[in-house]
Amino acid sequence: MAGIPRVRTLFTHHPGYADLTPAQYAEGLAWLRRAGMVTSAGRPLVDLSESEATDSGGPAPVPQVVWSRAAEEARRAVGAAGERALLGLLREGGVPHVRHVAAESDAYGYDIQAARSADERAHIEVKSTTDPTRLVIHLTRHEYEVMAGDRWWCLAAVLVGGGGQAVHVATVDRAWLHSSVPADQASHGRWESVRLVVPGHALAPGLLADRWRPVPDGWLPRRPVWNCQPVSSTPAIRSH
Repeated sequence: MAGIPRVRTLFTHHPGYADLTPAQYAEGLAWLRRAGMVTSAGRPLVDLSESEATDSGGPAPVPQVVWSRAAEEARRAVGAAGERALLGLLREGGVPHVRHVAAESDAYGYDIQAARSADERAHIEVKSTTDPTRLVIHLTRHEYEVMAGDRWWCLAAVLVGGGGQAVHVATVDRAWLHSSVPADQASHGRWESVRLVVPGHALAPGLLADRWRPVPDGWLPRRPVWNCQPVSSTPAIRSH
């Protein structure tokens, strides 16, 4: 429940877990991923219920583990809906070259390529949610490293409505992302995925890549969510 980096630290340093080596724990994590019990964002696909069960050997309580594939499929459906909705907005907005690269591979480090000219491009990472009260995203190490070296990379947050439509679209400030990811503390360890709660001041309504808006503001749905700043007072998203 604490996330892979914290659990790895616990298994590596706590004497109560010294019966297995770090390499064995790493192989166990790899098996969980192959079995589909850990998501790509490093979250477990199980719910630990409050109910307890006892075996015939004694009264010691054993927490029940309940498989939650349906919850994970629902999260994936929201993510796919957000990508489809943004693809539709780009095409309706007249962007001539739109490519859904996430359907081909995860290696790109973003989900959508959009281009109008050599100087007007966007490599869009899409984070989707159905929660209008706060924006929580999971950023992978690969996505962050692509962002750090790609001026066209931008992160679009999409609020997905009940019909799969985009209720709101906002761009997350790259400078804020740079300042919010964890720092590696030693050469033998590195973070792989981070969960971020994005504040309103790090969000700009609309879609902005470098200095180009792939979707005209008039085409974008508007709704006050995530404490996002109004358009009139939104500073330009900085590029690094």
